Amino acid sequence: MNLTSLPPDIEPLLRQGLAELKLDADALAPPLLTYLALLMRWNSTYNLTAIRDPREMVTKHLLDSLAMAPFVPDAALADLGTGPGLPGIPLAIARPGTQVTLVESNGKKARFLRQAVRTLGLANARVAESRAEVLDEPGQYAAITARALATLDKIIAFGGHLLAPGGVLLAMKAETVAEEAAQLPPGWQLQAVHALQVPGLAASRQLAVVARRDTAD
Repeated sequence: MNLTSLPPDIEPLLRQGLAELKLDADALAPPLLTYLALLMRWNSTYNLTAIRDPREMVTKHLLDSLAMAPFVPDAALADLGTGPGLPGIPLAIARPGTQVTLVESNGKKARFLRQAVRTLGLANARVAESRAEVLDEPGQYAAITARALATLDKIIAFGGHLLAPGGVLLAMKAETVAEEAAQLPPGWQLQAVHALQVPGLAASRQLAVVARRDTAD
């Protein structure tokens, strides 16, 4: 992948953000830059994301996705409605022990995802070209995640069947967690809320952790 298409300040910006997240910039910057260059190239034709500025992509796509990395288990994770692979591909790069399934029903986005997985050599990532609600892999995942997909109750409706016993939904949210948690379907509860600091981003970010309610409660 030709990285010369990226502005010269992109790598320092990414490395600084990775350092602030306490992630290994030397190990992670090269594959993340390759992914970014590929995303930019495809985006010019296929409109995979509304963000066009590579600096914004670093902050709002890469670092925003990686802010949740400490809470991702080294186990099977399904990224629902992943679009161009967010947060799934950055997480697969940063967490090689996590087996990431990129769930996306849009054909052009799924084609990009397959190309990205091949280009990056991500042995721990696979693409499922499917709507989450019809993905026939019940109980196969320790975690599901969704970024800017829907409210918590709708994410559970789409993908709750994918979770193994004890599995959790990890959902990136702004400041709507409390009101969305109040609308969770019976049998589900908000387990935790983690405040996330995304380097270079002033907006609030929270990670909502949702799990099935303990039947002993």
